[in-house]
Amino acid sequence: MTTDLLDSVLLQTHFPDLEIHASGKVRDVYHLDDESLLFVATDRISAFDYILATGIPHKGSVLTQISLFWFDFLSELVPNHVITADVAKYPQSLRKYADQLRGRSMVVRRAEMFPVECVVRGYISGSAWKEYNSTGKVCGMALPAGLRESEAFPEPIFTPSTKAVSGHDENISFDRMCKIVGTETASHLRDLALNIYKKAATYARQRGIIIADTKFEFGRTAKGITLADEVLTPDSSRFWPAETYAPGRAQDSYDKQYVRDYLEEIRWNKQPPAPSLPQEVARRTSEKYLEAYFQLTGRRLDE
Repeated sequence: MTTDLLDSVLLQTHFPDLEIHASGKVRDVYHLDDESLLFVATDRISAFDYILATGIPHKGSVLTQISLFWFDFLSELVPNHVITADVAKYPQSLRKYADQLRGRSMVVRRAEMFPVECVVRGYISGSAWKEYNSTGKVCGMALPAGLRESEAFPEPIFTPSTKAVSGHDENISFDRMCKIVGTETASHLRDLALNIYKKAATYARQRGIIIADTKFEFGRTAKGITLADEVLTPDSSRFWPAETYAPGRAQDSYDKQYVRDYLEEIRWNKQPPAPSLPQEVARRTSEKYLEAYFQLTGRRLDE
């Protein structure tokens, strides 16, 4: 990775005449009017709930472009919040920021967001594997005995969680989700999330990627229940290369596990300040994001 490439990383957005609506670990969201928002994906990367000092080149663009691909792919199943990602069609007030916004932003409809995340798991990994080893269950659901790490569930399972403003989201039971959003809405969101996952996972497997698990966020707009935020990216999902997949162990991945592994190796105590990443780790992580985009879409990022 060259110094020029590192210098091109966008860690902070700065649009002084726009009103900030929200700022997350990766995305900055700006108020445009009563009906629309500007989503901008930075190159920030977080691990263990902290934003690291080093950004990942192209990451924000990859996340945006993968989300746009899936929003289009899934449009017959569920409406989405995208108005446009073409900077030439942005409001005039945004045109002067075109160079910063191109490829990493989208103008979206405001949605009344549901206060839950809809998590679908097709394979047992991560926190689900730890819980299963301890209790034989995942999010309170009893599962067949003898499952191996990274093995596929007999059928994908729905494991909702709350949205944490800071720190970890909390896994909850479906019954608790019903109490939060109502039984009818919870059932609809569950069925919709499972159908989206199955369609996307089938497509991705044909492209050489296993989507082990993922999370969706939904809201209400004039179109009804709407898919929002990001969708089926390496940040919101666990992507595994199909060609190296073998149950019974942890898998190679296209996500930020490479960064987590490095931080474990240096024995970071997971307290602030978060460390910087060596150039080689940032470069390799960038390559993983770019590879995921190419595998899914068949296109290079600059095409």
